Amino acid sequence: MISALIDLRRADDDGLVAQLTSQLRGLIATGRLGKGRALPSSRRLASDLGVSRNTVTYAFEQLAAEGYLEASHGRRAVVTVDGGAHGEGVGAVVSGVRSAKPRLSPWASKLKQTDWPMSYQAPLKPLRPGHGDFREFPSEVWARCLRRSAVRAAKRELGPVNRTRLREALAHYLATSRGVHATADQIMILPSAQAALTLIAASLIAPGDDVWVENPGYPGATAAFLASGARVTGMRLDEQGMQRMPGIATPKLIFMTPSHQHPTGRLMSLARRTEFLRLSRPGKTWIVEDDYDGEFHYDSRPVPALQGLDAHGRVFYVGTFSKAMTSDIRLGYLVVPPALVGTLEIAQRHIGLIASSHIQEALAEFIADGHFLAHLRRVRRLYHARRDHLVEGLERHLGGALSVEVPSGGIQLVARLKRGRADQAAVKLLVEAGVETRALSSLSLGRPRDHGLLLGFAAWRENEISAALRTMAACF
Repeated sequence: MISALIDLRRADDDGLVAQLTSQLRGLIATGRLGKGRALPSSRRLASDLGVSRNTVTYAFEQLAAEGYLEASHGRRAVVTVDGGAHGEGVGAVVSGVRSAKPRLSPWASKLKQTDWPMSYQAPLKPLRPGHGDFREFPSEVWARCLRRSAVRAAKRELGPVNRTRLREALAHYLATSRGVHATADQIMILPSAQAALTLIAASLIAPGDDVWVENPGYPGATAAFLASGARVTGMRLDEQGMQRMPGIATPKLIFMTPSHQHPTGRLMSLARRTEFLRLSRPGKTWIVEDDYDGEFHYDSRPVPALQGLDAHGRVFYVGTFSKAMTSDIRLGYLVVPPALVGTLEIAQRHIGLIASSHIQEALAEFIADGHFLAHLRRVRRLYHARRDHLVEGLERHLGGALSVEVPSGGIQLVARLKRGRADQAAVKLLVEAGVETRALSSLSLGRPRDHGLLLGFAAWRENEISAALRTMAACF
């Protein structure tokens, strides 16, 4: 393929030997031809380039004299230097090109302005929020479901991108566990919950449309709507979650997490849910309900989803399997209002937000055989105990510095600073010490009103939580 990287111009003032020598030197200097790389024979390269063999031979001899190649009679020339070692001039030109600021689309430019996703993504450390414990997942059972799905794949006909068997299993599960009213045809299977938000934004939001989000809230939603050109307004919280601010016109879309407000874990009351439903108008204003960890309730019976209260098809319901199962499953789902099913199915295929049919079929079996519910019952008990262990430890070791807001469910909690506002400085210090958390102020739109730490508990065993608490106490 080396000949494809070389462009010889017979009308050029420089001769063919000089051009070939210069271009090969540049390929070596920039690392395109690495040290130890054998070049084609002079006969083969001459044939590929349409020049005489002597042209190639003279170029090889010149580069060998300069130290770029090792050439001997009867053997192919070999590159002898690392890229850049003898080509500072060429390297500098390439470096200059790479440092030029790229021109981005408005969509990409708006994404860069958001604080999402988190910058320290790996490796996973206590007490990073937003994760369940993958070590507790029944991997062997899941592997059997995957193997059976793979075996049956050869016999399966090409079907819809949203597999019928999984949609039916999900419709039954959501109806019985979360009070969601939807037929299987309204359910779309996507690579993640974030993909669902991207699909909704692409399908409904025009530049300049107004969107309400919780403040503080989930930054992934803010990023998706801002990137679509929306004017995003953060709505303040009270003890019942998102509240409407008087004097603001009804928006095109309202995003909320009513079952466990992200990040506070607060539960939206029935009266507040009804108030927001009255604000929405079919075809004019839509509500997106993100039930990101709705499987985990500890202190009371779960409150039915907002979508189940909607009698007019105004609510999207978003969920994910990454919290309840394992993050690398990469499956989420979206319950779509009936009037928009056809539109969003077309948009799903155009954008390419399609989940593996192989994994969809395996998950359908995992749910139908009862493994999913059995796993949930077991980890609910574990996560409940871990929440209580973290709360007790925070009060004992850090009660003078942090005020804990205990959620009734979920996989994370908020600990507010009692004095000062330096939560981002605290997060930096903790991360350097080996404890991951997130600053509450970083989840706010505009000037933050709350300062504290978002701490995950579900992914960590009690001894790991205790060790993290000792580190936190030392840092504070």
